[in-house]
Amino acid sequence: MLPLQTISKYDAIKILSDARRLAILRTLMTKPATLTHLGQIFGEHPAKVRYHVKLLEQAGLVGMTHAQKVGNYTEKYYQATAAAFSIQLSILPEWGKGPTVLVSGSDDLALNLLAEMLREEEHGLAMFTLPVGSLDGLIQLRQGVCQIAGCHLLDSGSGEYNTPYVRHLFPGHTMHITTLVHRQQGLLIQSGNPLHLHGIEDLTRPDVRFINRKRGSGTRVWLDERLAQLGIASQSIRGYETIANTHLGVAGTIVSGQADAGLAVLAAAQARGLDFIPLFEERYDLVVTKEDANSGLLAPVFDAVNSGAFRNAVTGLAGYQAKAAGEEIVL
Repeated sequence: MLPLQTISKYDAIKILSDARRLAILRTLMTKPATLTHLGQIFGEHPAKVRYHVKLLEQAGLVGMTHAQKVGNYTEKYYQATAAAFSIQLSILPEWGKGPTVLVSGSDDLALNLLAEMLREEEHGLAMFTLPVGSLDGLIQLRQGVCQIAGCHLLDSGSGEYNTPYVRHLFPGHTMHITTLVHRQQGLLIQSGNPLHLHGIEDLTRPDVRFINRKRGSGTRVWLDERLAQLGIASQSIRGYETIANTHLGVAGTIVSGQADAGLAVLAAAQARGLDFIPLFEERYDLVVTKEDANSGLLAPVFDAVNSGAFRNAVTGLAGYQAKAAGEEIVL
């Protein structure tokens, strides 16, 4: 039995919408039972219970563990296939031209540009992006919720981007990591820098309101590591727990006057007319499983990443470089 199983198919979720089947599954998560036992528990004839158990079995949620002879009958014992279940389903826009691909992970302007290129051109494939943060993107890839994870996670011990996290989260699996872009991040501040900010240390000032990124995002990972290096407690930063989900969201919060500073890419600052204090350059990667890398489904995605059209489009984003786009690491 698996400790946790993610349910990401609509048909399986639909099966569990019936309260009786959900109750049967919960019972079979505790210990094996026969149709007769389940009938006694729920006050139903075993034939009716069998119908529900078979649907659960077809969905891969329960399975037969063993059979036991009782008189002239053979009783089959069923049990849930996991100790716990997590339901995750992404509902994507209708796309009639071909398959759809979901990229979960870190928000990125070049990634959004790539998705637009794929949807507009005749690739027969649509790509949609879900900004959940780098770490959650890798977790969703592991759970089979998405086909690609986008991430920029710096491992402070090795100084490497992404590969230590992929090794840790996918032990025993062959994974493909493809560079999308390198990009510059820093502090976004009000135009003209009225508060005279110069770096991370200024975030502790009582007159500075900060807008943060969610826990697990690559930007937040970098910030927390930098704060630790500087000996700065996060509680000393006003607004540390206030979250924006995207780079443009950070910029918009500052433009609206709700915050004075936030971490984001240079392109977001220029898009919203903000000043920018550069802090670091990072590598943004696309991570896929060996199976998806070899399936052919994602071929249009990586063909586009390697194209001159994509590289030329990225040059329009301030602080972005696509010279290494398409370079691959296989773990």
